[in-house]
Amino acid sequence: MARTSVTFDSAGIEIAAHLYVPDRPADGAPLPALVVGHPGTGVKEQTSGTYARLMAERGFVALAFDAAYQGESGGLPRGLEDPAQRVEDFKAAVSYLTTRPEVDADRIGLLGVCASGGYSLAATGGDHRVRAVATVCTAEPARQFRYGADGTQDPAVFQSLLDAAAQARTAAARGEDPGAMTMFPETAEQAGALGGQHGVEGWEYYCGPRGHHERSAKFLAWESIDRMASSDVFHAVPLIGPRPILQILGEHAVTAWMGLEAHRRATGPAEIHWIRGASHVDLYDRREYIDLAVGRLTDYFTASLNK
Repeated sequence: MARTSVTFDSAGIEIAAHLYVPDRPADGAPLPALVVGHPGTGVKEQTSGTYARLMAERGFVALAFDAAYQGESGGLPRGLEDPAQRVEDFKAAVSYLTTRPEVDADRIGLLGVCASGGYSLAATGGDHRVRAVATVCTAEPARQFRYGADGTQDPAVFQSLLDAAAQARTAAARGEDPGAMTMFPETAEQAGALGGQHGVEGWEYYCGPRGHHERSAKFLAWESIDRMASSDVFHAVPLIGPRPILQILGEHAVTAWMGLEAHRRATGPAEIHWIRGASHVDLYDRREYIDLAVGRLTDYFTASLNK
């Protein structure tokens, strides 16, 4: 297997990616391929790269990319989370894979982790080049900001974020520094006070030695927030059928309610595969759980991309 750094265009923004290519068959036949998207604030060197590498080891060309405005990809302002652009990034990645000689353009699937799970569902709904989609610990960013990771957040919290986003836009219009929304507190204890065990695990992964990467975003541009207010990437889920959907969720993931909502909207073959004992963040880096997920993903994509 070889990993190569590549770039491609997404609505005029240069996207940085790692392309994982397995050894080709003796006859040189093109291979099935996957686009792999990272969690919110993540980068391709973290969990999406892990899944891409493991799927490549199992015979799939895999492309792990940094979202526009984040990681090594281009775009200003930095740290912008734009749902429409995130969906476009997936479609642009599919376009790029269709140009690769190693790839069978008729056998391309999407694999989204966390926030990219939601975005990959929307991209699949609108792109008939995608034969199958799978998600790991599905999250829908707009829902998470509006309702909290567990779905119980006081609506006043999001209203206060919209206040801050409005003030930032006014500041920018006046030529002032709009600032940015800090994503993580200073300590794991503070993260726990705000978000319970899920908050602690997220802090440990993004801010501690468990999964820290220097390019993963620790902030979001404030205009990300009001873009979330009008976003619902699950609206495209009914368009996916008759193509299949697989969602892999942790048994103890507080975010699982979002995956269940997406599942209820499916109009074609849809499966939820539970990983016993796993939380949401466990599926980012705990190999005892990742290996179980990758085993199911391999069976799923082998079957669905070879029909």
